[in-house]
Amino acid sequence: MDFSLILVLATLVAGVIWGGYRAWLAIGRRLSGKEPVVVEYARSFFPVLLLVLVVRSFLFEPFRIPSSSMMPTLLTGDFIFVNKYTYGLRLPVLNTKVVELGEPHRGDVIVFRLPSEPSTNYIKRLVGLPGDTIRYANDHLYVNDQPVGVEILGIYDGEQQPGSVLVQEQLGDVRHQVLLIPGASGRGDGVFTVPAGHYFMMGDNRDNSQDSRFIGPIPEANVVGRAVRIWMNWDFGSMPRWGRIGMRIE
Repeated sequence: MDFSLILVLATLVAGVIWGGYRAWLAIGRRLSGKEPVVVEYARSFFPVLLLVLVVRSFLFEPFRIPSSSMMPTLLTGDFIFVNKYTYGLRLPVLNTKVVELGEPHRGDVIVFRLPSEPSTNYIKRLVGLPGDTIRYANDHLYVNDQPVGVEILGIYDGEQQPGSVLVQEQLGDVRHQVLLIPGASGRGDGVFTVPAGHYFMMGDNRDNSQDSRFIGPIPEANVVGRAVRIWMNWDFGSMPRWGRIGMRIE
């Protein structure tokens, strides 16, 4: 179900009904009695629908993290805000960029539409820019033959996937943490060249992520926006993690 399409159609229908009725009155076609119920509803809902459409399409869109592929940065049940304008403004539904405002940077956490199934959104970290050569071997990441700086922090003691190795990684200007599962080394190893107009994405949970090592590089047109804040955490069936509210996504 394409929520953007539903929102656009609902806004359009409400606007046409309300605007058409106002135009009918403006040309002197005065109607007796009370305003029709459908017009009353359209008048009430149109400003709300329009505001939601503008905010969701051009400013911020909420998403929920359904999996553990971005641990420890993002946990299952995190509700996040995604900045829709930092990389440029796109038309809803068509996803055509109409205003250039900026470009993705190495290390950004990005929501994108899966190339093979555009109705599905993924969230990963950008590790490879157009023209880069990415190599992943034995739990080590190399960008253009240069090893990415890492520091082993110890054993991860979080409630999700405990016992993993917690590593701090310096990816460009971004310092963040990744998880490695002991004994899983070798998954996703390979050398990858990033084509023009594409990005190479990887999950921070390196041994438990379906990312560009398996689904291929992501076209620029599939980028939705940059993840910026956690506004809620609630993995249904357990208590909310209040301490995650408002956390900045690095």
